[in-house]
Amino acid sequence: MLNKTADINEPRYPIRIAAKTLGISIHTLRMYEREGLIIPYKRETNQRLYSQSDLDRITCLRDAINKEKISINGIKTILSLIPCWEIKKCSENDRANCSAFNSHSVPCWLAGHENTSCSQLNCRDCVVYTSCSDCNKIKSIIRNILENKPMDYGI
Repeated sequence: MLNKTADINEPRYPIRIAAKTLGISIHTLRMYEREGLIIPYKRETNQRLYSQSDLDRITCLRDAINKEKISINGIKTILSLIPCWEIKKCSENDRANCSAFNSHSVPCWLAGHENTSCSQLNCRDCVVYTSCSDCNKIKSIIRNILENKPMDYGI
């Protein structure tokens, strides 16, 4: 049986195909990357590849920008509120040294991870980043935080 999660996270679409599939420009995809909203897989040649999960994330972003009129900075602020420290079960020491824990301006995958357990990890493969590709999952995480309910993050 195929692992469906691994399949949707498999980088397979070159930037041109991803842009065409989404109905957006290559420039827009690169801008989302520069803004830290997406982390495409890069081959050794620096060729970007996108997974189905990346395309889902971009669709979610596009809906927030175009339908809900949320700015890119607004999206980054919303994503920064996701409690990566709870999802990753960070130690008190990691929290003290983590700019994602100590600020609310960028998502954890854009924050500095010096002197934390995340410093050696690839953010693209991190459960925090991968769990934020689905708009409904983001809503569920935030709703549970607001209602002070525990949540299974699928780790």
